[in-house]
Amino acid sequence: MNAGRPLLAANWKMNPIDPGDAADLVRAVAAKAAEHPEVDVAIFPPFPWLLGVHELLENTQIGLGGQDCYWEESGAYTGAVSAAMLAQMCGWVIVGHSERRLHFGETDDTVAKKTAAALAAGLTVIVCVGETLLEHENHETEAVIERQVRGGLAECSADDARRLVLAYEPVWAIGTGRSAEPEHAYKTMRLIRNTVGGLIGQGAARLIRVLYGGSTNAGNVESYVELPLCDGCLVGGASLKADEFGRMIEVTAEVYSKTAARS
Repeated sequence: MNAGRPLLAANWKMNPIDPGDAADLVRAVAAKAAEHPEVDVAIFPPFPWLLGVHELLENTQIGLGGQDCYWEESGAYTGAVSAAMLAQMCGWVIVGHSERRLHFGETDDTVAKKTAAALAAGLTVIVCVGETLLEHENHETEAVIERQVRGGLAECSADDARRLVLAYEPVWAIGTGRSAEPEHAYKTMRLIRNTVGGLIGQGAARLIRVLYGGSTNAGNVESYVELPLCDGCLVGGASLKADEFGRMIEVTAEVYSKTAARS
């Protein structure tokens, strides 16, 4: 883990279906996060629950974000939510998640447009990159990751670094219960940071945060957040379980305190 603040980002995806369950989850996570203020926590609920979650988080340090955004500020785009709209109550947004790429036709070009729009709206952006199982097995990870990073950040500059987060999520590990070996995650996150450095400068590359995501849970989070270049995790299914996600916050805080003591 770097010397900066660690981040755990909770991507709820299309869950939960009941607003009461969403509220209960927020309250439980907020209570645990308050015990460990050294860990940054951000929650990304479905769009319908954003207002309710926003109200519950008003007196906390937890960040709130959208799971996606559109690059136009407003207009005749049925079903779309712009970054400018999100910025009215959110500080964060996720773009380029593999599920968006797979099910909704996201491309490196649309990711670049969304990233630029989100930054212009004042949001901190988590840009997701990751290879499929076939690409992984064909030893194409490096080429895919470099292409996605360069494509997704095509409209970014060094001035954007402090509001850029890159999340490495191997597609073959998302929701499968199969996670990447820490050594593979480390090498890929190092590649991400080096690619960012070549694109917008090495100084900027040191300022961005790089996360790991892909079937992370309380049992394996330590093996990732203790890596030298890992700044935290983007968490899916485990973030829907208050006890599980709370334990992940605790473990991350423990690793952070040890890292800080050695610095």
